[in-house]
Amino acid sequence: MAYLSKDLSVLAYANGFTLWHYVTADAADVVDAAGYFNAAADMLRVGDIIVANIDTGSTPKAGLFLVSQAASGVVDVNDMTQIGTTDNR
Repeated sequence: MAYLSKDLSVLAYANGFTLWHYVTADAADVVDAAGYFNAAADMLRVGDIIVANIDTGSTPKAGLFLVSQAASGVVDVNDMTQIGTTDNR
C-alpha cells in the first residue's frame, strides 16, 4: 500500500509540536522508509511524533515514529518504537 492522507489525523498541537495518529495495513519497515510521508510534507515538522497502528491486515502492532526530516517536500521518520511487544498473561 502507500500513504493515505485520510488515515493521518491530529491528536494534539501545542507550541509548534503536533502529535499525530496514523493507521495503515503497511508494515513498520514500509512506513519508516524515507519518502513514505512525502505527501504530508506541508503538515509534518521535525520533532513531531506519530502514534501509529500498523500492519492492521495481519498481526496489528502499535508504536511511535519520530519525524526526523521534513524539508523541501521530503519527510523521513525514525524506525518505529513499538508499544506492547509481548503479552505474557
